[in-house]
Amino acid sequence: MITKYGLPQVAVYPGILVCAIAALSVFALPKLWAIPLVVLLLIILIWALSFFRDPSRDIISDDRVLYSPCDGTVTEVVSDNGIIRVSVFLSIYNVHINRAPCDAVVGSVVYKKGQFRSAHAPDSARVNESNELVLTTKDTPAESIIVRQVSGAIARRIVCKAKAGDTLVQGERFGMIKFGSRTELILSAGPDREVCVKPGDKVKAGLTVFIRYSDGVMK
Repeated sequence: MITKYGLPQVAVYPGILVCAIAALSVFALPKLWAIPLVVLLLIILIWALSFFRDPSRDIISDDRVLYSPCDGTVTEVVSDNGIIRVSVFLSIYNVHINRAPCDAVVGSVVYKKGQFRSAHAPDSARVNESNELVLTTKDTPAESIIVRQVSGAIARRIVCKAKAGDTLVQGERFGMIKFGSRTELILSAGPDREVCVKPGDKVKAGLTVFIRYSDGVMK
């Protein structure tokens, strides 16, 4: 399935590629120089469609965990000054759909203009274009957590359908970041929660457990 968040790029870019391939096939083939060009355009077309893929996932609702809000590779797990921050780098080959880590109410959505440094750099979350969702968990005890969408060197467009007052269900799609990017989950530290990932781990939105609460804490 192709995500609706990819419009208009998912219609324009593949459309241009298809027209180019068709033109080459009609006017240039079977000339030898045209064959590798057609092959290259076909590879780019497949990648463009693949980037905007939105695979269906069976989300197991669990009020004792916070799931990953994105696909990608964990680059940082920081626990300092009473805060836990898990950062994930999304390459151009990852699914770029963002999902809610838990059942929550959106308190605010704050967009910030910024630079477009490599999303792999630790300071990219501070200086790059970003979108910050402050969520209030619906389970007991209620607390605020932050999901931060960060653009990268290639990304130029953050998409977020969520707005203040919306209710999100665990694993629900709420947006995407187009092309290479970074997503962070931020929450308060405490003895009642365990970080379940480490740098280098491959994670999937709505499937990989980031935080596990002690039994009964979130009930």
